[in-house]
Amino acid sequence: MTDATLPFTAARYGRLIGVSLGPGDPDLITRRGWAALQSGARWAYPVKKAESGSYALDIVRRGGLALPDDAEALVFPMTRDPLALARAWARAAARTVALLAEGRDLTFLVEGDASTFSTFGHLARTVRELAPAVEVDTIPGISSFAAAAARVQRPLAEEDDTFAVIPAAYGIDVIARLLDEFDTLILLKVKPLLDELIDLLAARGLLSDACFVEKVGSPLERVVHDVASLRGEKVNYLSLLLVRNPGRMRGALQRGCRKKPTVVVAEEEPG
Repeated sequence: MTDATLPFTAARYGRLIGVSLGPGDPDLITRRGWAALQSGARWAYPVKKAESGSYALDIVRRGGLALPDDAEALVFPMTRDPLALARAWARAAARTVALLAEGRDLTFLVEGDASTFSTFGHLARTVRELAPAVEVDTIPGISSFAAAAARVQRPLAEEDDTFAVIPAAYGIDVIARLLDEFDTLILLKVKPLLDELIDLLAARGLLSDACFVEKVGSPLERVVHDVASLRGEKVNYLSLLLVRNPGRMRGALQRGCRKKPTVVVAEEEPG
C-alpha cells in the first residue's frame, strides 16, 4: 500500500488550526492568530458557493496578507435544507482530512470567534469523526457582539448584570420572554425579523435603549441608534441588535436578591 492509498487512520496528519479573525477589523486579529497565518501552514477559508467571495478572507487581505497560491476554498452553503447541508459538510470535512493527510498544518480562517456560532466547531468535529488522530488547535478571537458593544460604548454587563446572546431566528416569543429575564439582550442575524423586533421594542418602550450594528469593524460598518428608522429596510446578514432593559431591575427582582446565570448563549444550527 502506497502513502497515497493509506486510510485516514494511518496517515500522519498536520494540525487543523482555527484562526479567529474578529468581526471585520484586521487590527483585532491576535498576535497568536497572526503568527499562525504566517507560519507556512496551508490556508483554507469558507465560501457560500464556488467562486464566491469570502468575508473571512477579506479581513486577512485588508490586514496586508496576500492569498497563498495553494490556499483552498471550502463551500458551506447558506441554506436550511438538511440534505444539502449534510452533503456540503461531508465534502468539506473529507477534503480537509485529505489536505491534513499530507502532513502539513492547515489554518482555517474564521470571522469573529471560532468558538461562537462558527463554522469551525462543526468542521472540527466532523474531521475528528473521520480521522480521530487529527490534532485541533482553536485560536480565540473577538466576537461581533463584543466589538459592537465597544464600538458604541455600551457595556454588555456591569457588576452582577446578566446578558443573553441568541440568533433572532429563535423568534419573537422567545425574545419577548428573554427581555424580561436579562438586563442586556444581544440579537444576532436580525435581518429576517427586523420589523417585528422594532414593533416589540416599541411596545416595550425599549427603542431608545437599542442599537443596531452591521458589519462591525469592516469598511462597510454601520451603526444606527434610531432603530425605528430601519423599518422596511433590507439589512445585511452580518447585523445585530444590542438591547438594554433598564427597567428590569425594578419590582420584585432587586440587586442582591436573585440568583441567575451570568451569560446564556443559545446554540444555532450550522449554515
